[in-house]
Amino acid sequence: MARNLELLFDSLGHFGRYQAWVYFASVFQAISCGIHYLASVFLAVTPKFVCSAPGNVTSVLVGNSSTSRIEDAWTLWTSTQSYILVQLGNGDIWELNQCHRSKREDILEFTYAYSGNKTDFPCTGGFIYDHSKWQSTIVTEWDLVCQREWLAKLTQPTFMLGVLLGAVIFGDIADRMGRRNIMWFTSMGQFIFGIAVAFTFDYVSFVIVRFLLAMVSSGYLVVVFVYVTEYTGLKARTWASMHVHAFFAVGVMVVALVGYLAPTWWVYQIGLSVTTLPFVLCCWMLPETPFWLLTEGKFKEAQKLINTMARWNKVSTPCKISQLCSAQDGLVSSRTGDNDHSPVKKHNILDLFSNWHIARRTITVWLVWFTGSLGYYVFSLSSVNLGGNEYLNLFLIGAVELPAYVIACIGMEKLGRRNTLIPFLILSAVICGIVMLIPQDFNILIIVANMAGKFAIGVAFGLIYLYTAELYPTVARSLAVGSGSMMCRVGSVVAPFCVYLSSVWIFMPQLIVGIMAFLSGVLTLMLPETLGKPLTNTWAEAVELDGPVNKKSDSEKPVPVQDGATMDKIEMQGQETHMI
Repeated sequence: MARNLELLFDSLGHFGRYQAWVYFASVFQAISCGIHYLASVFLAVTPKFVCSAPGNVTSVLVGNSSTSRIEDAWTLWTSTQSYILVQLGNGDIWELNQCHRSKREDILEFTYAYSGNKTDFPCTGGFIYDHSKWQSTIVTEWDLVCQREWLAKLTQPTFMLGVLLGAVIFGDIADRMGRRNIMWFTSMGQFIFGIAVAFTFDYVSFVIVRFLLAMVSSGYLVVVFVYVTEYTGLKARTWASMHVHAFFAVGVMVVALVGYLAPTWWVYQIGLSVTTLPFVLCCWMLPETPFWLLTEGKFKEAQKLINTMARWNKVSTPCKISQLCSAQDGLVSSRTGDNDHSPVKKHNILDLFSNWHIARRTITVWLVWFTGSLGYYVFSLSSVNLGGNEYLNLFLIGAVELPAYVIACIGMEKLGRRNTLIPFLILSAVICGIVMLIPQDFNILIIVANMAGKFAIGVAFGLIYLYTAELYPTVARSLAVGSGSMMCRVGSVVAPFCVYLSSVWIFMPQLIVGIMAFLSGVLTLMLPETLGKPLTNTWAEAVELDGPVNKKSDSEKPVPVQDGATMDKIEMQGQETHMI
């Protein structure tokens, strides 16, 4: 039915007034997805901290500077390897370190340098945090430091696991229950779970609710991509689908703004969640897609929707469902014959490795998906650690995506898919190398280089979905894009751990992303260019994209002929997997 609905868009317009209204109304909620995906950068931030003192503090000494309150000593305490020296009301002198405290035996001399005897004690009384920048985070709320530091580092990976699971579950349910119903459910879920996160009472409940929030956020992002694709004609589909990601980037920018305005974590979380409220109140107005209605045999509803689209788009003679169905019947008969009832072969993941040409293509495509996601989240999550103003850094990381998607669209149409992908992958690898050579004192240069790296990886990440769909035949297009999307989500799960490796070596994340991007770029040289080439329907046609091959030395895996309706259905399903 997919090809025949293109006749519908030829009649009603590929992106008329009605499609524009549906598009901007539905992708608005993608802002919320960007918000929740990156919210942890300020939720789980760790401020300066030391062990609490076992009594009332009367004097504080850091180096050669003294004060009467620990709160005034944070500006003096510049190295976590040093300690804060305090004297209590009873005369005891304590050295307060991050994960232990030491009591000096000599209490007569209150000087920072000390070579006498002292006794170490664990931080049984809790910790003292620097509240000058953040009033509270989940780290300060539940003391996720020292031996419990790994719990704070698990917040983003567990969220990404929820993203992975949500994409699988809601993508399948949307095919059964309809796109609109799932968009209603997941958008309501984002609002409810987003608010609920702010009222969690301990770390376990926080992670569980955030996991559920990740599932519905991912579910909405997958379904809205399918939704806008099914409302947009071929002439506008590339730009429309690509710029769903632009709204996601706006969500990243909102995180930076709300983080600056709300230094308390639960207020920050509520502020982020209410962003979705306008859509929650209005999402019931969105219609179901004509694709899904026709697939389910709801012809009266589909015709009513088509008439509404025609009225909005000022088309006097809308297309009739009977015309589409009769055209589909003729197409099926011409392809298969009236008496052809051959069974349709079901394809699995092994078909993506049916021979050397396809296997090499699959490995390369998977690597690009993984690298794009890894680089995207490494640059985003590490932006708050670049120095300078962390809020401005994150805002710029989101803002730089907007021109990246424009460049990706122009490059795909003018230069080609491969010829755009390769230089930007290599460029991102080169930029990672440049970041490693910039001295740490040059904060502005480091920030600019990271912005450039995010821009380059954003271009590559933005075009890999369409390129993948064009590299595989109709009989396995949905499988290929879906498997690539799964590799993308694996990259998003690995990315937070990659960022944490900066504690081993400060440039370790850039080194890993740079190596992966360079390797991906080199391997992409072996992929064929698909610009201007028709979509392939069989494995033999897909292999021929590489040029003439010796069929005797490279036998093809046999694939039965598909009937026209089945091939159209698979082709449409190939557009139903989102890459973020």
